[in-house]
Amino acid sequence: MTESVHSASQTRWHALPGDEVMALLDVGEAGLSGEDIADRRARHGANRLAPPRRRSVWQRLLLQFHNILLYVMMGAAMIVALLGHWLDTAVLLSAVVINAVIGFIQEGRAETALDAIRSMLSPRAIVVRGGQRLEIDAADLVPGDLVILASGDRVPADIRLLDVAELRVDESALTGESLPAEKAIAPTLPDAPLGDRFGMAYSGTLVVHGMARGVVVAVGSATELGLINRMLAEVDSLATPLLRQVNRFGRVLALAILGASLLTFVLGTWWRNHAPAEMFMMVVALAASAIPEGLPAIITVGLALGVQRMARRRAIVRRLPAVEALGSVTVICSDKTGTLTRNEMTVQRVVCGGHVFDVGGVGYAPVGDLSIDGRLVDIAHYPALDRAIVAGVLCNDAHLREEDGLWQVVGDPTEGALLVLGHKTGRKAAELERAWPRIDSIPFSSEQRFMATYHRDLGEQPWIFVKGAPERVFEMCCRQVSHHGEVSFDIDYWRRMSVDTAAQGLRVLALAGRAASPGRFQLGIDDLEGGLTLFGLVGIIDPPREEAIRAVAECHHAGIRVKMITGDHVETARAIGAQLAIGIGRPGLTGAELSLMDDAMLRQVVMEVDVFARASPEHKLRLVKALQGNGQIVAMTGDGVNDAPALKRADVGVAMGMKGTEAAKEAADVVLADDNFATIAAAVREGRAVYDNLKKFVLFMLPTNGGEALVVIAAILFELTLPLTPAQVLWINMVTSSTLGLALAFEPAEPNIMGRSPRPPGEALLSGFFVWRVLMVSVLMMSGALGLFLWELSDGTRVETARTMAVNAVVTAEMFYLINSRYLFASVLSRDGLTGNRYVLVAIATCVLLQIAYTHIPAMQAIFGSVGLSPVEWGKVLLAGALVFVLAEIEKLAIRRSGLAARLVHMQENPTRRWS
Repeated sequence: MTESVHSASQTRWHALPGDEVMALLDVGEAGLSGEDIADRRARHGANRLAPPRRRSVWQRLLLQFHNILLYVMMGAAMIVALLGHWLDTAVLLSAVVINAVIGFIQEGRAETALDAIRSMLSPRAIVVRGGQRLEIDAADLVPGDLVILASGDRVPADIRLLDVAELRVDESALTGESLPAEKAIAPTLPDAPLGDRFGMAYSGTLVVHGMARGVVVAVGSATELGLINRMLAEVDSLATPLLRQVNRFGRVLALAILGASLLTFVLGTWWRNHAPAEMFMMVVALAASAIPEGLPAIITVGLALGVQRMARRRAIVRRLPAVEALGSVTVICSDKTGTLTRNEMTVQRVVCGGHVFDVGGVGYAPVGDLSIDGRLVDIAHYPALDRAIVAGVLCNDAHLREEDGLWQVVGDPTEGALLVLGHKTGRKAAELERAWPRIDSIPFSSEQRFMATYHRDLGEQPWIFVKGAPERVFEMCCRQVSHHGEVSFDIDYWRRMSVDTAAQGLRVLALAGRAASPGRFQLGIDDLEGGLTLFGLVGIIDPPREEAIRAVAECHHAGIRVKMITGDHVETARAIGAQLAIGIGRPGLTGAELSLMDDAMLRQVVMEVDVFARASPEHKLRLVKALQGNGQIVAMTGDGVNDAPALKRADVGVAMGMKGTEAAKEAADVVLADDNFATIAAAVREGRAVYDNLKKFVLFMLPTNGGEALVVIAAILFELTLPLTPAQVLWINMVTSSTLGLALAFEPAEPNIMGRSPRPPGEALLSGFFVWRVLMVSVLMMSGALGLFLWELSDGTRVETARTMAVNAVVTAEMFYLINSRYLFASVLSRDGLTGNRYVLVAIATCVLLQIAYTHIPAMQAIFGSVGLSPVEWGKVLLAGALVFVLAEIEKLAIRRSGLAARLVHMQENPTRRWS
């Protein structure tokens, strides 16, 4: 054996003639011998994808705790443990463990995706070894093995084809091509993209027609499927925008809490001469008041509610943070076939008899009319059209059938499109086959580039019908059918019409035929050459989904740019893009052109191009990285194995549930149960609503923590009795604040939520006006609680009673402010504002019951040091809480009257568009 046995990535096998490949692999027509096989297996290993290195269970579990929010919660647990409040410690640690367990369960989807890819390898293979044909386990294949492929086989390795007989291979999972690839044995250009390497059959693809013999050139990890496997293993998943924001927010908040605590400790010991031990306990109370313990819980609940709403819209969320991430995407990179299009080939144009007919309807359902310039036509008045349709239906090996109300094509999708055209015009295949029974045929082959059939009509007149590539069929024609009968063949006219049809992204087929001489029972090539009459041309395309057209328009309106990345040809991709309003007026970019660009140039170009054609898995991954390098939040859709690495790398990976491969589903964050791009737009709406409600919760929660912290700081600095104990602070934060805040997760989406651009990727969770609102309400809550506490102490009230009133004042202020928080600028003094969210009313009622229990039940009094209050004291608490509600509404009124609200709303809903 020579040293020239390389992987497919090292040698461009598709560019070499078959005999040269055989020589390089040192194999003859009899196949490999036993000694050769053993030697090569030792060198190349088994024909299976290598399993990835996996972290141990304990490593995976411990890494779930590496999260800033969990650090904050564990810090809070340590603090309350130091105070001896073991029940609170248990609650906090339980929340930490639950969060970690959820992350642990969700871990490993990448490993599952690799398992799904490995399962695509063929289990058995037919080989020629030592001159004998054998069936072996596909894992035992080695480079140099001669393999026999037949219809229905899954290709077991990367194979250079040596002999083919009408071989067509479904490579859609690997290349994104909507049509089976027609294979040949001739070499192709060295830099030909994967979908144009006609002399190769790749591991994991499916033979749908014909037979072939070839030689194995790559096995296992050296195959193209193995390359995707390695890429997927090397791709790192990115944190979602929300998690990045929350991590930043958590770090800033943690530093602020530590800084404020340290400063307060220093001032208390040095300036006010408090004992360090006493100051430490007071600083612990300050830290406990400032930590937002309920934030992880509310994020989880908000995202879980989003999951339920998305499920009702046919979007299955596999990874919880992806709910919100969908709402923040700035770019959606979509596969074409099956996502934006129906994956059902359709005849859209017929050129014959001097006319151009437009064909209505999409997909395999035989519904639609024929028209000329918008005017419906009757096929009976156009004999040339009728002849062309009859030829397309009879020169055909596909079958059209209806099952459970759905029309399906068995066989080649292009031939199926011709059957659907016949059905639309009343020329059904079953009826024509009875009237024109087939006697003989010449099957399609990639060398001949046509198919021919021989029929006899009811009058015993034999007919020949041909369909194929226009250039090849033109060579066989001497006449054409016009509206008035047969005339001489005008090849220039038909070449112009063929080019014009192809320029619209349509696949062009020519249909021809003639009456044959009686007495013949076999069809030969000689019967076709030079004597046919051209009936017409048909233009076929995989049309876009109607709902996808609307969904793309909605995404554009929402400021989201949609890019099409496909393995199909650039002309077809641009034609579909034009119908979807993707990339209009912009150039398309091919995979070959993309390969010539470095990463810096690609980052620049990727923002200017919306249609990418002939894209390989590596290209898709590079495009996603380039967009992310420009600060974009990227959602990637796909259904093939070739999409898996890009799905994993994207901020949100979206896989197709019906026609998608298991590898794509396992690598994705979201799976569309209906394979519909329109579902993505609906999911984006839900994601934006989740983020809006989360922001409302943070805007509601922070003033509570801020007010409590200001109360403690004021008490320390002005040497006052502490109005709130650490246990009381935790009661407010963990029970009442979280209970009330949960109601905001049920707020309905804003009416114009899809009318505003995505939020900037680097936007902070709170900024500008929101910081002002937090500070204002914090001061109001502090003033009400601390003022009431000091007032009661000055009247001789016991400190336990004053503290109970202070706690209830904070919680009452929260209840009132919860209603304020439903609208950012508008007044809530309306029926909808006060009662529009029934969950708010339920939360307030629950919180009232909790505060009554906190105040009056002896067991709660023993835990938190609370005491019962009189009706008069409850009245004072109510007034202190109402202060926040009244002043917050006055602030909103002042903002509205100043015109600032309109400017802020305009900035929020209509920021400068990212896309022109």
